[in-house]
Amino acid sequence: MNAKVQLALWIAQPVLELPLVGVMLWRKLHHKFPLFFSYIVFQIANFAILFPIHQYGGYDLYFYSYWIGAMVTLALGFAVIHEVFLDVFRPYHTLKDLGTVLFKWAALVMIFVAIVVAASSPEGQSPLVQAVATVQRCVKVIQCGLVLFLLFFSKYLGVSWRQHSFGIVLGFGSYASVQLVGNALYSGGQVNSRATNFLYPAAYTCAVLTWVAYAALKAPARDMSASLLASQRWEQSLGDLQRPAAAGSLIPMFEGMVDRAFSRTGGEPESEAPGRQFSTPKLPSQIAASRASSGR
Repeated sequence: MNAKVQLALWIAQPVLELPLVGVMLWRKLHHKFPLFFSYIVFQIANFAILFPIHQYGGYDLYFYSYWIGAMVTLALGFAVIHEVFLDVFRPYHTLKDLGTVLFKWAALVMIFVAIVVAASSPEGQSPLVQAVATVQRCVKVIQCGLVLFLLFFSKYLGVSWRQHSFGIVLGFGSYASVQLVGNALYSGGQVNSRATNFLYPAAYTCAVLTWVAYAALKAPARDMSASLLASQRWEQSLGDLQRPAAAGSLIPMFEGMVDRAFSRTGGEPESEAPGRQFSTPKLPSQIAASRASSGR
């Protein structure tokens, strides 16, 4: 019975993804999220390849086809995270550039870790499986982190929970959290493989349903009101770091920073009292010259 339920959930995924592709084409979302659209199309094509092999092909052919497809899915999934990040930070060019650099370094680190894990895998275990599983965990952690980031900082960025980018992240994050928790429970012996084999397809099916619902909704315009001053200050501060002032213009730079600080608090810098003003110290030669001129 469990095998039949798993097979039904597996077949339900492309059945739900086909309407998702249609809704994205109707809403013109394939122009806004081309990588996410490519991810969904690849999932449909991957099912069309894997299902006949699973039913009628040999184990070795299915093994390598499955893990090669998993590698492509990981690459596209990581690219979708970057695409959503760029959409969220679209009004903030400096923050968007910083995030792009961080994503590139994260990709290089994951590739390096995958190579090390594959090279050091013990005998009897496939290096391909070990490398893909390691990168898979890294991508799932990033997806969960992006969900938490949007939940806590959406009001600072003007991102509504009804926007498409939030729905994409919510689907990926919920599926990733189920996988991470399931892997932890399976490693600790709390659940068996039959439970995880049912739980993971069910979680992905729920993610596809989330994407279909968000794609059918009309996303509201982003809120760029005065409540977003915090994110604007982040943008301005990073811009100042990227464009350091020359040596001769340090004083105007500090004066501008002080003026901006007082303008945010609504106050004006107070002038010093006459008794607190000090003249510039003079050199001994200047003192002697002033005494000689006064003696005249």
